[in-house]
Order: sequence, then C-alpha cells, then structure tokens
Amino acid sequence: MFCYQCEQTAKGQGCSVSGVCGKKPDVAALQDLLVYALAGLSQTAIATRKEGIRDHGIDVLVCEGLFTTVTNVDFDPERIALLIRKAVSLRDGILGKLKAAGKSADLSDEAAQFQPAETIDGLVAQAEPHGIKSYPAADADILSLKHTLLYGIKGVAAYADHAQILGREDEAVYAFLQEALAALLDGKIDVGGMLGLVLKCGEMNLRTMELLDAANTGAYGHPVPTKVPLGAKKGKAILISGHDLKDLEALLKQTEGKGIFVYTHGEMLPAHGYPGLKKYAHFYGHYGTAWQNQAKEFSAFPGAIVMTTNCIQKPQQIYEGRIFTSGLVAWPGTVHIPDRNFAPAIEAALAAPGFAADVEGKDVMVGFARDTVLGVAEQVIAAVKDKKIRHFFLVAGCDGAKPGRNYYTEFVEKVPADCMVLTLACGKFRFFDKDLGDIGGIPRLLDMGQCNDAYSAIQVAVALSKAFGVGVNELPLSMIISWYEQKAVAVLLTLLALGIKNIRLGPTLPAFITPNVLGVLVEKFGIKPITTPDEDLKAILG
Repeated sequence: MFCYQCEQTAKGQGCSVSGVCGKKPDVAALQDLLVYALAGLSQTAIATRKEGIRDHGIDVLVCEGLFTTVTNVDFDPERIALLIRKAVSLRDGILGKLKAAGKSADLSDEAAQFQPAETIDGLVAQAEPHGIKSYPAADADILSLKHTLLYGIKGVAAYADHAQILGREDEAVYAFLQEALAALLDGKIDVGGMLGLVLKCGEMNLRTMELLDAANTGAYGHPVPTKVPLGAKKGKAILISGHDLKDLEALLKQTEGKGIFVYTHGEMLPAHGYPGLKKYAHFYGHYGTAWQNQAKEFSAFPGAIVMTTNCIQKPQQIYEGRIFTSGLVAWPGTVHIPDRNFAPAIEAALAAPGFAADVEGKDVMVGFARDTVLGVAEQVIAAVKDKKIRHFFLVAGCDGAKPGRNYYTEFVEKVPADCMVLTLACGKFRFFDKDLGDIGGIPRLLDMGQCNDAYSAIQVAVALSKAFGVGVNELPLSMIISWYEQKAVAVLLTLLALGIKNIRLGPTLPAFITPNVLGVLVEKFGIKPITTPDEDLKAILG
C-alpha cells in the first residue's frame, strides 16, 4: 500500500505498511481500485453524456464512492467491494443504453473495460497495478497535481453527498467530478492543464458548499446564537458525531419521549444552532472533543455512540461494541445502520447505565453563521472604523491526534484583546471553550459552524470587502488554517481559487505537494507554513 492523503501520514511522507489512521493494506488497495473503477465509469459517463444519455445513479455513486475513500470513513472490505461492482454495473448499464440508441463511443482505456474479480482477495490482487503512483504523468509535479486534484474531489464529493441527501444537486458538480476522475488516467495533460483543474476543483467546491448551505438552512433554518452546555443530564444517553444533520434529525425524532438525552460530539456541535433541531427538548448538550482525548471520552460515555461521518480516530477501537455507524460510514465490528432506523442504538442506550446524576459544565456559544454575523455587520464595521477592532483571525480547519496542534490553542490565547477570532470545523476543539470576552457586546470568539460552513466565512469576508471598498486580501483579516483530511484540501483549493493570499497552513504541509508545486503556491498565493504563535502574530500585526 501507499497512502499520503492525510496530514498524519507516517513520518510525514506516506503510509506503506499500515495506515496511521488504522487502515489496513487490503482496505487501502480496495479504495485504490474503487477510484480506478470510478474513473472508468466517469470516462463512460462523459462519452454518453455527449450523446445525450445520462444516468443520475452514476452521479450519486461517484460521490458516494469518492466519499467512501476519505480518511476514516469506510474500513469494511465487503462494502467497498460492493461499490466497485456497482460502478461496473452502472457503467455497463449506460453502455447498453448507448447501444440501444444506435450510438457508440471510443472507450478503449483499460479502466472503461475493467471487470472485477469475484472474491475480495481477487480484487486486492487486481488493485496492485492501480495505486495512486500508477497515474500517467510526465513528471513528479504533474503527478503531485493529480493527487492534489484527487484529494480535492474527495472533499467535494463528501459535501455533494450531504447536499444530495437533503435534495440539493447541481449537474455541473457531478460533471466536474467525472471530468476530474477521467483526468487522473489521462497521460497527455501538462502542468498548466492540471493546475487549471486543481483550481477549478476549488471553484466547484464553493458551489457545492453553497448547495449544502442551502440544504441545511432550507431544512432547519439559519443558525442562531445558542448556548450549549458541556455538562450532562441524569438519564439515558446517546452521543452523535460527524456532520450529517438529517441523521441527527432522524435520531431526535426516534428518541423523542423515550427518556434519552442526545448529545453532540465533534462537528455536530454547530447543529445546536439550527432552529429546526434545537426545538427538541431532549437535544441537550455537547460531550467531549473531536480528537484530543477521544478514546478516553468514548470509553467513559455511559450510553450508545452514533457515528455519521469520519470523526473518529483508530476505528479498530470499538469501545465495547457501543458504536453504531450510519450512511457511508462502516468499520468491521460496528453495527451499521443503512436506513436511519436507529432502533439498535436506542436499545443499546436504554440498556446502558446512562448518567447517574447531573454533571455540571461550562457553556459554549454556537450559531454565528453568515446570517447572524451579517446581521450585526454595521456594528462590526463601525467598530473597525473606530479602531475598536484591529484585526480578524479565521482560525479554522481540522483537528488531529498528532502532536503539534497545540499551536492553534496558543495562537488564539495570544490574539490581542482588540482582535476577533472566527472559527469553524473540528480544529476549534483546541480552544472552543475559551472565554475571550467581547468587543462592544460582540463575542470575540465566533463559532461559524462545520467545515463546510467555510462558505459562511467566505460570504462574510466578501460582504466586509464590499463595505470597506477593498478586495478581500486588503481586509484586516488573516487565515490560520489547520488541515487533516480531504475536505480541508477542498476548502483550501476554494480559497486559492478565490485568489485569497497569505494563508498560513499547518501543522505541516501536505506530503503530496512537490517542492516545485509548493513554489508556485508560494509565488502565486503567498501560502506559507505556520511557525510559532508569537512569530506569526508579530508578522501579521507588526
């Protein structure tokens, strides 16, 4: 195996024996083969689309398949094998429609003719020639850009899948994902062509986050400032982690009146700000962090745990069989719930001891998405003009278990009292419970939501730039970004596609970026690695 799609890859270079995330070689191989099968499916879909023949099932499967290969989503060989076979079945099905229409297409590439083996072992053997290093490329820089594109579209696919579940889609997004997959196997694309596709990935991710924003707010209303307790209530308990708000809604409906309190974990924390979700009286509070002490926290949680997306480390740690997975998430040893019927998790929660007594804890505030922030825009603008607010820092991105991420906690703690901190995604769990006070009644620490709510942050930045009559890069705004997996890659590409410069990225730079590609990013966008909080604050503020 070889994998270096996440920030925590072995020695900062790549996992070649077993994944730091817990991914085994057979799962890594099957994921590579799934991408290969999706590329062949995409070649076919592109050709048939030119003849006016489409299959919406292909669009959905490409998203599901790519999302399945995101770090820590699916470690179940059987489920990955099913997706490989479904990709080939859909490919052959649409070719049948093409033939029935009396038309044909040139699909001589091996990927478009791939036939899967009958066994898991056979599929693993078939995967050997199709790892990420096999993509045709004239040099290391083109291969690096292909890998960057691959990891970017995995992030786009994750957001597109969430949006599709809530009924929001865009054919242009689906078409791009298929274009990008086909490009991975195209040996004729040069550096310029690949860089163009990488930046187009950022553009398409912005559109996808817009779809997901409309899906979430359309279903559950715009988030509003909400106080969320970090303690617990006496009684039975279920903890739900991840990103999927529809899963949360289904769980809340099914637990209503059963004497079970539902707690969020990780990226589910912002869900408390949505009016359509916070209305449930048994939707109580938040338990634990995203990564820092997860194993200890999960082991201590006295109820059932539902995982809706990839917010868990070392998934082989099953925590006494109390973890249930839903949607695309699957690991051997867990109970998978494919249809949002959470009866098994509810039964497990009722059988577990629950909390024996109320547990006191501090409160945190969520719900500062664009609708809320722009609602006080005049107050913010006045504070900047009156020099009460000197600078804005967007400290956002992923959390992770590898040492070095304490930088972000220290950075936020050292941000001067006349500066605001905006945050989103699970990286905020390094500092989300810090009391930074306020400026003119506006909290200095504003939680804008999940990682996909980077869309909200972008809309706020654009609105402020218009109000001040300057470009976004001229605003008193600095972006301090942490990354871990592929959704963060997609968001970073969006920021670059928008021309945003001088982003500070950490804890380390991606291993899949070659020195030459990094040089282009530095020259064109001023992207730079984090150093120390003191040095970076001095460089930004003077």
